[in-house]
Amino acid sequence: MSTTNIKSTVEEMIQPYLNEQGFELVDIEYVKEGSNWFLRVYVDKEGGIDIDDCVLISEKLSAKLDENDPIPTIYFLEVSSPGAERPLKKPEDVAKSVGKNVFVTTYEPVNGIKEFEGKLLSFDDGELVIEAGKKQHAILYDKVASARLAILF
Repeated sequence: MSTTNIKSTVEEMIQPYLNEQGFELVDIEYVKEGSNWFLRVYVDKEGGIDIDDCVLISEKLSAKLDENDPIPTIYFLEVSSPGAERPLKKPEDVAKSVGKNVFVTTYEPVNGIKEFEGKLLSFDDGELVIEAGKKQHAILYDKVASARLAILF
């Protein structure tokens, strides 16, 4: 089974439980690091997620994975918060982040730049407007390679 299929199968298994409990699925990773495979599930909820939430989700998902056995190799299951610099994977994530600081990379340069860090001023009609320094940059969403919240120091 491909990595993409594993991720979508795991999402199908856990999404109903997460919806029922008021959690948001932020991301799923199935990656090999060294000789070990890791299945990482990042979840959040309004007000933040704590260790007890992660334990409950991990136990629920672990039982479903044992029951259905969709992953043929040995792996480590990790359930955690996406962290302060959470990824913005979906347009809805970007829309909820208007007014916050973000870090965005693009597939190709926009006005000669591929990395933007600053305040997300708006997200309308598939276009992000980021204020970085004293300049505003308009970036089409389909040109975004990755986006995440950014902590400024």
